[in-house]
Amino acid sequence: MQLKTFKTLWGNTLQIEDACAEAKTAGFDGIEGRAPELSQSVAWQEALHRHQCDYIAEIVSGGDYVPDRSWSSEQHLDDIRRQIEQSLPFKPLFATCIVGCDAWSEPEAIEFFEQAMRLQEEFGLQLSFETHRSRPTFNPWTTLRIAQALPDLKLTVDISHWCVVCERQMDSEMETLLQLIPQIHHIHARIGYDQGPQVPDPRAPEYQSAVESHLAFWRQIWLHRQKNQADTTTMTPEFGPDGYCHLQPYTQMPVVDLWEINQWMNIRVRQAYSDCLATP
Repeated sequence: MQLKTFKTLWGNTLQIEDACAEAKTAGFDGIEGRAPELSQSVAWQEALHRHQCDYIAEIVSGGDYVPDRSWSSEQHLDDIRRQIEQSLPFKPLFATCIVGCDAWSEPEAIEFFEQAMRLQEEFGLQLSFETHRSRPTFNPWTTLRIAQALPDLKLTVDISHWCVVCERQMDSEMETLLQLIPQIHHIHARIGYDQGPQVPDPRAPEYQSAVESHLAFWRQIWLHRQKNQADTTTMTPEFGPDGYCHLQPYTQMPVVDLWEINQWMNIRVRQAYSDCLATP
């Protein structure tokens, strides 16, 4: 089984040509991010082809990463449809979807995801729904009930969100998390802690227990996929800006270089993956 890792385009300021080149030089297999506007389509297609970059689309409904509360489920579905169509020219492996709203009831959320899954059949593109704050999958228990109601639902798991929602590492909730594993399609590799979705620096000794907690869960995902003879498993190191990255007071300068951290995370997860699968 091959581990494929992806450079996130969250916070990226490079032209797509440079972003693809940077990703491949740093040992990533591709990029993950939202599809561009039509004017950038040719440049994207050429860069992805030239650098042999795989692409994971990102779909965000509701107007932004925190959805507009006034949007109906139908509006969210129309937004997903539009973004699927926008991403198809770039031949994505699949699409990570940050969709829906946390304020919906569970029956509403289940109906919404059921309808969203019909879009993947219509367009022939696998949709992988991210576990994310402000969305119906904002905690592990609700997510499990939704997943149990929809056995074909696939998840992009990012437990860093759950760490801050629950104010603890997920070690105590491993029984719930393990039940989700058969439906986990993709991993976002960011390290959360009890008061935030992103530790200031995962290399620092004070955050090694958080790193190990996340790795313990990811190892179980890898082992499950290996046992079920998956050809590949995918992962995106996703340390980013927008309130996630810690800043110095007054100057507002980042305490770390995010690209440096995501490269470190790529190396760390590849080593953990190699060690995990090498263990008898």
